[in-house]
Amino acid sequence: MKTVALIVAGGKSLRFGGEVPKQFRTVCGRPVLSWAIDSFERAGTINEVVVVVSEEYMAYTSEKVVDPYHFAKVRKIVAGGETRRQSVLNGLEGLPKGTDFVAIHDGARPLVTPEDVDKVVQVAHREKAAILALKAVDTVKRVKNSFIINTLERDTLYLAQTPQVFQYDLIVQAHRGFDESGGGDTVTDDACLVEQRGFKVKAVEPTSPNFKITSVRDLLFAETVLSERSRT
Repeated sequence: MKTVALIVAGGKSLRFGGEVPKQFRTVCGRPVLSWAIDSFERAGTINEVVVVVSEEYMAYTSEKVVDPYHFAKVRKIVAGGETRRQSVLNGLEGLPKGTDFVAIHDGARPLVTPEDVDKVVQVAHREKAAILALKAVDTVKRVKNSFIINTLERDTLYLAQTPQVFQYDLIVQAHRGFDESGGGDTVTDDACLVEQRGFKVKAVEPTSPNFKITSVRDLLFAETVLSERSRT
């Protein structure tokens, strides 16, 4: 089954600061986005890679992220939209013909391992939809106006990560259907769109850190993790 990775890195990271968006900041001497692509390059279940970035960074991505590291699986760089969901839809519609499954990944998650990519893709091949999701270890409170409303059942709570892997027809129809409904862009991940259509999505726990870069502190933590991996 032909599985294509769709790595979404179209955000402008206005709150993060710096001269370039966070996905292009340097970790261990390389752009964050290059580390994310590298894991899919090395994953045995991935046949091709398509990268989505804002239109103004398409040439930059080619020159600074893809070409220097000779990524053989990267087939295309696609211009994103105004929102993440629109960027994902642009990417989905730009995938090569014959794509059976798509693994959608945040370009600001540089730590996903090839092993975890293969693990969730293999589950998706069986179940049609699967995502990496981390089991909650802290007690989670629902809060409104700074006051606790109630305590949620921790045993049933997971924190959604990426990649999120779907049968191509399933996820593209979910995105197009939502777009046509006029419901706006309130969804927070791709699995939510599939869930809204009544389809079950399998949760697969990652075996390694896979957090999203959201602060400068995260960059430092990612550098520590990648440095440790290089020594093993």
